[in-house]
Amino acid sequence: MTMKTAMIDVGGGFRAIFGAGVMDRMMEDGISVDHCYGVSAGSANMVSFIAGQHGRNHKFYTEYAFRKEYASFESYIRNHNFANLDYVYGTLSNHDGEYPVDYAAFEANPTGFTVVACNAEDGSAKYFDKSDVSYDNFDIMKASSAVPVACEPYVIDGIPYYDGGIADPVPVQKALDDGYDRVVVILTRLKDVLREQKKDIGPARILRHTYPAAAERLLNRYRTYNDEVALAKEYEKDGRVLILAPESLYGLSTLSKSFEGLERMYRAGYAAAEAIPDFLNS
Repeated sequence: MTMKTAMIDVGGGFRAIFGAGVMDRMMEDGISVDHCYGVSAGSANMVSFIAGQHGRNHKFYTEYAFRKEYASFESYIRNHNFANLDYVYGTLSNHDGEYPVDYAAFEANPTGFTVVACNAEDGSAKYFDKSDVSYDNFDIMKASSAVPVACEPYVIDGIPYYDGGIADPVPVQKALDDGYDRVVVILTRLKDVLREQKKDIGPARILRHTYPAAAERLLNRYRTYNDEVALAKEYEKDGRVLILAPESLYGLSTLSKSFEGLERMYRAGYAAAEAIPDFLNS
């Protein structure tokens, strides 16, 4: 029996460079999976991975991310978005951009792709797939990466979406329900530290005026995340899941960064990927 394999990258803003390190190492070792599940910035990591573009994510986090067009208070004032998603997933990534996605390679790769977003109107999880990506159209990554309040919701087909991390932050049950036998889960927080509610209370209060259902999801995100990590740990005990997580956050948070912190987080992900081949072959 052939094992069906999947990988989840939970994203986490600038901390998501951890997953970039994991995937670069996988490319070097010639390791692939049958399906990729991306949340927020994790979905962007996976586009480069599926396209086979080694080092592309690293350049985005360590070089482009320091430009004010990419993420800055100035961008927030001008575009109502702290992170300018159109710049990241459009200007830089389109065929005529500075570092385009190799779309032909992405499309030709048989690896499946699911991107999680949160429907801002009813708070439900929306699972986009590879058929929702097309030439110079990476809108589903924008939707999955739209951090509430720091960004406007991203509208696709008339429906506003926010960051997938508030609806299904660690979609491990989804992957198993979809029929995958071995699931690699890339976390960007410490494995044994619970997420706290306090940082979400303020944004949820602001969000309540426009999207009450999404605000409710945001308020309970800490609980959803902690429950899903606990579930992943249960599945890890019986050998179905491998959790990769950094041992330090190196001073990084979702929206703040330093070059040294990014580089160290990348290397931590690169080193953690060493455990993947044995797990997938177990």
